[in-house]
Amino acid sequence: MPHSGTPLGRVRLLLVEDSELDAELLIEQLLEAGLDAEFLRVDGADEMRAALAGEPFDLVLSDMELPGFSGYQALEILRRHDARLPFVFFSGTIGEEAAVKALQEGASDYVLKHSPARLPAAVARAIREARTEREREHAERELMRSQRLDCLAMLAAGLSHDLRNILQPLLIVPDLLSTYSEDPKILRLGAVISESGKRGHEMADSMLSFVRGSRKASETISVAALFSAVQLLLQGSLSRQVRLTVELPPEDLLIEGNYTEFQQCLINLCLNGIQAMAERGGQLTLSASTTVAADGQPYVVVRVTDEGSGMDEATRQQLFTPFFTTKSSGTGLGLMSCKRIVESVKGRIEVSSTLGKGTSFELHLPAPKAEEWTGIEDAAFADGAGRRILLVDGDATRLSLLGNALAAQGYDPVMAPDGANALQQIARDGMPALAIIDDDILLLSAADVLAVLQEAGFDGPVVRLQEPGRPPDGRECATVAKPVQVQALFGAIEHALGLRA
Repeated sequence: MPHSGTPLGRVRLLLVEDSELDAELLIEQLLEAGLDAEFLRVDGADEMRAALAGEPFDLVLSDMELPGFSGYQALEILRRHDARLPFVFFSGTIGEEAAVKALQEGASDYVLKHSPARLPAAVARAIREARTEREREHAERELMRSQRLDCLAMLAAGLSHDLRNILQPLLIVPDLLSTYSEDPKILRLGAVISESGKRGHEMADSMLSFVRGSRKASETISVAALFSAVQLLLQGSLSRQVRLTVELPPEDLLIEGNYTEFQQCLINLCLNGIQAMAERGGQLTLSASTTVAADGQPYVVVRVTDEGSGMDEATRQQLFTPFFTTKSSGTGLGLMSCKRIVESVKGRIEVSSTLGKGTSFELHLPAPKAEEWTGIEDAAFADGAGRRILLVDGDATRLSLLGNALAAQGYDPVMAPDGANALQQIARDGMPALAIIDDDILLLSAADVLAVLQEAGFDGPVVRLQEPGRPPDGRECATVAKPVQVQALFGAIEHALGLRA
């Protein structure tokens, strides 16, 4: 009986039956058995196809023989529409061979009209089994997706540390270039290197953030500055056939979010557009405007529009599905990441596309209030005036680059790759004016080095290089987040030494 198992709730049944009287008797019997259902009766192939194209059904109940139509034909139509939808024969003419054939061709069950007592239970069982199968398939898909993301998390965690070390010079060298040269071409190259370094570091962090489900810090972003950075980074990706048009908005057009995540999002969308125009060429346009929603909330609408090959409806429906891609070398994660970034600031992403004409992505982002904007202007570094700086860092590349940066600014760096070496140099050369210590040094920990320095009489300020999010250990020290940027480090040094108010 229908109520002998899990409650079915409201269900919809499609009856393939030419006799109106038989249909009424069948409906009455199912309702009396406790089935909460609505019914639609059809008696031909065209009517059945039209019914299946409308609101979904939970089960199809069909007679075996109808004038000019048969139950087997009805079963074939259903299988072409939805192979998982349960189908039950309810007929007075079915024999053993016909019943076996029906089950072999995909019917869920069959019930004879002259023995109708089993019908309610057969209908309920078929619906429950179909639902259970769909739930199982959904669970399997979610499990596979979870396993893929777990693997991705392990891969991202393993690569993150090494990638940051490899990309560290891209954050330090551009600032050194401005110290050694005023050539605008070299400074422009430095800007490209710096943007690439920041993007590389933040992409690694963003992937970790995504797979862990955490959210990165938010800031107020100038859309014009964001567009300029994207334009700079895309120069090497444009072919002769593709023209990039950037319609710079006013400087006071702002959005709220993580700068590098939005930069990554726009670059992903732009690269997709460039690839869509690889054969025929065309124009890629980056633009922005403002709009106001019905509730009065102002939005910034950022558009990335191409004149490429476009997409059909089936492709558009799967655009943001994990690991779905139309590219032979694609990962299927770029657009999913874009959607996550937009939705993390309570925005939405809309797509319109026409085959053969192109595609437009619109990012609808809540606009912050104008007074929230606090731009940070580049400040000139103070001269080090020969002040001795102890620099302890186990990363040889970063140690060398930061030492060169300190020397170029007039400081006297004393460099050590570990805590033991640092203490030897202090014993030989005397106390520094300031110590910079990486929290991840070997042999002696940063805390141990600080304790020994203080016992030896060092009472100067300390700047520690730390991974973002590391909890404080109670010591009063200035901190600079890794990956280290020269401007942030010099700012911390000057503030600690009293060179900056």
